[in-house]
Amino acid sequence: MLRIVSLNAWGGRLHAPLMRYLTDVDADVICLQEVARTPKAPSDWLLYRDHGVELQQRANLFDEIRAVLPGHDGFFAPTARGDLFDGDRAVPSEFGLATFVRSSLTVIAQAQDFVHGAFSPDGWGAHPRARNAHCLRLFNHEDGFSMTIAQMHGLRDVAGKGDTPARDAQTQALAELVGRVWHGGERLVVCGDFNVLPDSRMFGSLAKLGLTDLITSRGHTDTRTSYYEKPGRFADYMLVTPDIEVIRFDAVAEPEVSDHRALVLEMR
Repeated sequence: MLRIVSLNAWGGRLHAPLMRYLTDVDADVICLQEVARTPKAPSDWLLYRDHGVELQQRANLFDEIRAVLPGHDGFFAPTARGDLFDGDRAVPSEFGLATFVRSSLTVIAQAQDFVHGAFSPDGWGAHPRARNAHCLRLFNHEDGFSMTIAQMHGLRDVAGKGDTPARDAQTQALAELVGRVWHGGERLVVCGDFNVLPDSRMFGSLAKLGLTDLITSRGHTDTRTSYYEKPGRFADYMLVTPDIEVIRFDAVAEPEVSDHRALVLEMR
């Protein structure tokens, strides 16, 4: 059995409960969105500033998680390098995806690439900002099979989560990235904070790969926590191919470790 977790880490704003959860959940693969890495950070917390918005960020969340998961290999996939702030001091920081894989699993192929925009080395970039995806093919020695897991943080549009040409192009780019790594006919999981609605064209496109979403197909109506106060409670999804035996799946309401719920899949 494998346990897979997908979670938007919200920059580590709920740091203590997040770190406890990531160790306690004992997952084989952890797919995280919104993770910072700031090698020269002067303090543990830095501030993100953008057009009047200020958000606390855990400066080295990637390295902190890697330290508490010594039995996992960590992979970091940045989308941009911009400034966080320690008071008035600007500190260059990278921001993106993190994937942690239990070291007893062998990573036999992987690819990461942008599904919208391109890497920005000197600032966070214009909205809607660049997004990327990370795809790994693993061999599970205990159960004797290979499988592919891909995660993505979907683009955020100030106009909302409806279908747009940019989101259609993002879906196509994600499918092409998966196709570089996945061997058709074996298990495939695609997950992340997609920033789309359940009726999005994205799901019809991904169905061509044999993928079915576990959030909507199993009656889940909320992927956010009490820290998210806006309407529209869908953001995060996990999709699987029919050859995956779903032992358990949940959009975890407690503990609250982000403004997103963790998605947890136990599978064979």
